Amino acid sequence: MGEFKKPVSEEEFDKNFGQIKPLMNQTEAHLESSRCLFCYDAPCQTACPTSIDIPLFIRQINSGDLTGSAKTIYASNYFGNACGKVCPTEVLCEGACVYVEQNVKPIEIGRLQNYATDQAISENKKLFELAPENGKKVAIIGAGPAGISCACELRTLGYVVDIFESKEKPSGLTVYGVAPYKITNEEVLDEMAYLKEQFGYSVRYNEPINSKAGLEKLEQEYDAVFIGIGLGNTSSIQLAGENLENCFGATELIEELRMNHHKVEFGEKVIVLGGGNTAMDAASESAQMGAEKVILAYRRSKTDMGAYEFEYDLAKGVGVDGWFNVTPLKIVGNGKVEGVKFARTEVVDGKLVQISGSEFTEPCDMVIRATGQSKQVAWLNQIGGLQLDGGNRIVVDVKTFQTTNKRYFAAGDAVNGGMEVVNAAADGKQAARGIHDFLS
Repeated sequence: MGEFKKPVSEEEFDKNFGQIKPLMNQTEAHLESSRCLFCYDAPCQTACPTSIDIPLFIRQINSGDLTGSAKTIYASNYFGNACGKVCPTEVLCEGACVYVEQNVKPIEIGRLQNYATDQAISENKKLFELAPENGKKVAIIGAGPAGISCACELRTLGYVVDIFESKEKPSGLTVYGVAPYKITNEEVLDEMAYLKEQFGYSVRYNEPINSKAGLEKLEQEYDAVFIGIGLGNTSSIQLAGENLENCFGATELIEELRMNHHKVEFGEKVIVLGGGNTAMDAASESAQMGAEKVILAYRRSKTDMGAYEFEYDLAKGVGVDGWFNVTPLKIVGNGKVEGVKFARTEVVDGKLVQISGSEFTEPCDMVIRATGQSKQVAWLNQIGGLQLDGGNRIVVDVKTFQTTNKRYFAAGDAVNGGMEVVNAAADGKQAARGIHDFLS
């Protein structure tokens, strides 16, 4: 029997998906900030992809200057609030904390970051002055972390910015793809509304740019175009039975869960295929949505998994079973999922092979494929002169993020192949500087 009862109301959903990094109160923030050693050449700052001055913002919290603390954070990372919650701080800033070497609990940097920025958002603190408009316009395709960060930075430099977003909400995977126990929809969208008011860019929702004619129109009307389209749907693994009812791609299922909460139906016995962080999220969510049994099945060993160890620990903590060295051969069922046929695997001479005669079928009523996301190659091929690498990622100049078509710049998952929110935020901001240099 699973640990969680199937949620049938918003209240029960929120209870099942309690936040793993809840908002600190003033006392907690003061006590935690007082533990910081304010290291010179701090390793936590070096480990942050956006290079936030972490000792400074913590000192500002400790001295009661919350507005100054929020400004320090946002000056480096426009997704400062979201990243405080969704960043893998365990392996980034907190993982680099000097306390770790002494086997002492590291400073809760993420929660302190969230505490300072939450106050700025709730009180609508004005933190930045914008440069006068310079008469130039930039179009941004995609309102994800890369696109929004690029827009904020461009606005500080005086550009008029219009973002074209295919969905009805901003922030990309931050609201559509992150597990609900990491951040709530309200928290994400509150920060997005705050940034839009602070920086004054425009967003056109439900307005995909999906034709060559649409792209050419942007080229005519804007001085530069930024691509922040992220990745596509869950990749197919060419498995027989993939199209059976109750077999889902993890990306699509997590999006539905983020939008519709307790109204989403999960199976009683769920098998998740994959070994990355998305697989861990999908498995944890299945358990928290009331599945009686959840199996995480990965074709290689536990040590070969792409997921962070703390993500696997989270999944185990809510009752997920990890199966290793099993590869799916087919999803079985008549019209709908009834099970998965597996074979056991081993590594021989450095190659993963199936063990002959080891096939078995495990019954289940739901399968989630957490097998990575596809690249949006057909869309990208509409842009003349835009070069992709062997992995179908957009080729950019590493400093300016300019593509091989000089009018276009790009950052985020479409360039890096799929990393964290913080990486997209860092690169989107850097790309804005590249656009500024190009247009100056």
